[in-house]
Amino acid sequence: MKTQELFDVAGLSVVITGGAKGLGRAFAEAMLDNGAKVALLDRDAAILDATVSELSPRGEVAGIAVDVTDRKAVKSAVDQVVARTGRLDVVFANAGIDAGPGFLSISGERDPEGAIESIPDGLWDKVIDTNLTSVFATLRASVPHMKRQRSGRIILTASIAGVRPGAIVGMPYQISKAGVAHLAKQSALELAKYNILVNAILPGPFLTQLTTPDLKKRFEAGSPIHRVGQPEEIQGLALFLASPASSYITGTHIVIDGGALLGRAD
Repeated sequence: MKTQELFDVAGLSVVITGGAKGLGRAFAEAMLDNGAKVALLDRDAAILDATVSELSPRGEVAGIAVDVTDRKAVKSAVDQVVARTGRLDVVFANAGIDAGPGFLSISGERDPEGAIESIPDGLWDKVIDTNLTSVFATLRASVPHMKRQRSGRIILTASIAGVRPGAIVGMPYQISKAGVAHLAKQSALELAKYNILVNAILPGPFLTQLTTPDLKKRFEAGSPIHRVGQPEEIQGLALFLASPASSYITGTHIVIDGGALLGRAD
């Protein structure tokens, strides 16, 4: 294979959950700009429609309004994509939500709302359902199609929050992302026989709809490069994992965090 073919995703059928905004939209742009056929799954129909309209000049893109916590609906949406395109090559299981405050406030004081004993059952269940169970449901819905092809790429959006404890991010988020990180390894082990490669992207602080101005300042202060990432800065990694360039990589966590895991340097 020539080097210029390594990142070729032209014609591939791609599904992206949480694809209407944030990192999901960035993944979509990267795929469309390189010739893939993209289906965006998102629960916010209005934003989804607007995103599809804005992205349509870049390539073949469709939107399916679906709540990823509805497992039957996720399967139906994936099946719908396959019925239209004839195959399923790449899945970005990306949908996620935040989880309220951690046990420390932005100013460094204890926040009773984020304490273990204060986390409501409803919040815990909602975050785990959205950030972890929906990722499993997306993977489960995709695998039968990829097994028939004996090929596929599944890319899970975890977080550096899933591999280290943190004080200002709510515990349900931390735990859900740790589950996603391990899900990538466990499923990669099982699916390797079928040439289905599964990897996890572990973003650090990025400027998305989940990043409040206060969080942005805190993240900038804790980073050795003193800034958060822009969504377009994750596109190269997304393209790499979706393309032949990553054909020998599975069960891996790839951190993209501007050095946030290293801590402050000054």
